[in-house]
Amino acid sequence: MTFPSAKPTFPAGVYGITAEKFSAGRTNIEVAREMIAGGIRLIQYREKRPAKSFAEMLAECRAIRALTREAGVLFIINDYPDLALLVDADGVHVGQDDFPVPEVRRLIGPDKLIGLSTHEPAQAAAAVAAGADYIGVGPIFSTQTKEDVCAPVGLEYLDHVACTCPLPFVAIGGIKEHNLGQVMARGAATVCLVTEIVGAADIAATVRRLQAACLASINA
Repeated sequence: MTFPSAKPTFPAGVYGITAEKFSAGRTNIEVAREMIAGGIRLIQYREKRPAKSFAEMLAECRAIRALTREAGVLFIINDYPDLALLVDADGVHVGQDDFPVPEVRRLIGPDKLIGLSTHEPAQAAAAVAAGADYIGVGPIFSTQTKEDVCAPVGLEYLDHVACTCPLPFVAIGGIKEHNLGQVMARGAATVCLVTEIVGAADIAATVRRLQAACLASINA
């Protein structure tokens, strides 16, 4: 008798995202390998067309999926449910202008995670109603990592989500080591620092340091 696989558990700590443009000449695969060496528990692959072809993204994702599977690290694909299916990723993260969560669920099935970026209370409530497994909360601070990003939502929206949203969430946007404590103190258990990690001289050591700071704050 076979049983359906359980949906992965969303981890606390550092949420890693690839960003080759800011990776000091290193490939997404190299960055993912170093993140894993530092003890990260989740990596999201984020690339936008036309910077890379679908063939290039598929090859990268297959390589990163092999690394993450061997290490027991969750692997999330940004924007592309089809790419997630092709590499058997653990889930998909979408934005407000991407495919709606129920449609993504139809594509990827019940056992994959779906994350949805949110920027205001109404979007957080809608994410719960739509069946998202977790939400992104941000950008908390000003960020240049993404193009066409909305204005910072500030710590007030983070407060709202921490107090009212039943879903796990990741705080994202302009978070650096110097303001990480502020974000954790407002109730975030999972945080994303993009350039602080991918642009670091020693990615693995940076992840270890940030992960330790996050877990210490959670357990305080």
